[in-house]
Amino acid sequence: MKKMYYLYHIPGKKIGVTCNLQNRVEKIQGYGIGEYDILYKTDDIDKISEKEIQYQKLLGYKVDTTLYKDLNPVNMKINVTDQTTTFPVSKKQLKDYLGEYLGVGYSWQTSLGEFEINEDSIKWIVKNAKTSQFSSDRCFIYNKAFNEYFTSDNLFNQFTVYDNIRTWADERGIYESGDPKTQYIKLIEESGELAQGILKQNDDEIKDAIGDMVVVLTNLAHLCGMKLEDCVDSAYNEIVNRKGKMQNGTFVKQQ
Repeated sequence: MKKMYYLYHIPGKKIGVTCNLQNRVEKIQGYGIGEYDILYKTDDIDKISEKEIQYQKLLGYKVDTTLYKDLNPVNMKINVTDQTTTFPVSKKQLKDYLGEYLGVGYSWQTSLGEFEINEDSIKWIVKNAKTSQFSSDRCFIYNKAFNEYFTSDNLFNQFTVYDNIRTWADERGIYESGDPKTQYIKLIEESGELAQGILKQNDDEIKDAIGDMVVVLTNLAHLCGMKLEDCVDSAYNEIVNRKGKMQNGTFVKQQ
């Protein structure tokens, strides 16, 4: 049975190709049935590759510089040396290559043992890959760093909720199409909801509003070229030795 390829459209977001709608669109990108359309399907990888570019141009989306068929792992193999694993795509294309074209469960041998693609390793590779000095269309990881990370006891503590928020926002186009001003306006809206929760003494509303504000602040910081956790660390380092006293329910710093 031949593999079927689907050209999908997330209105206002993107047009892409996948051979697994449930994994690529629903699980990875978080869009449910009814939130995306199937524009075309075929078992011909050449046709689907051409259709993707045609529809991206027709509907005014950013046009991919590499055809879908040219990302096919049959034609593009990873290169393994004692020190590095090199992927035949740019850093921008790396996440799609790992999750869509290699797929969860794909593995390769290195001098340090077998490496495998899974949800955690995809996150690590995308975060730590470096562009090749020989070609901007290739990127690589250091095998030793990868191996040490995935044999450490702190694996599940090293990706924070902030990393998850940034992944979520990136997959929904917030970083590509958004800007600091829109996120600031969103922050003010969430602040208003927090005020309502406090006035009504509604713990659920207060909790939701504070959580939403942290999400917005994470995205706002990212759009400004920063990380929220770095901003928090900076603020804490500034106040850690601050002295003062409470006045009318407010801490007033010592001048």
